[in-house]
Amino acid sequence: MEEKFIHLVFFWLKNPENKTDRTKFEDAINKLVETSKYAKNNHIGTPAATNRPVVDSSYTYCLKVTFNNIEEHDKYQIEPAHKLFIAEASKLWERVLIYDSEM
Repeated sequence: MEEKFIHLVFFWLKNPENKTDRTKFEDAINKLVETSKYAKNNHIGTPAATNRPVVDSSYTYCLKVTFNNIEEHDKYQIEPAHKLFIAEASKLWERVLIYDSEM
């Protein structure tokens, strides 16, 4: 089945230069993508070294997760793996911005 739903999440950490905070965040987000029953393909990244006026590279981390459909995305939102990620990592970020897209 072709994945028809893309979930993009941008995170701004409270202390982006703190190596301990970054490690905690990376551990939590890696655990999420490894244990989610619904997330298909994923990408965890940091801002690329592009320098163009239209590029916002102010975030600390970006997560891209794909789903087969919106129903799987909705199940992902309430599954234990996602709830655990929020419990473990939400204290580390100051802002989250999400873009969802479907075909």
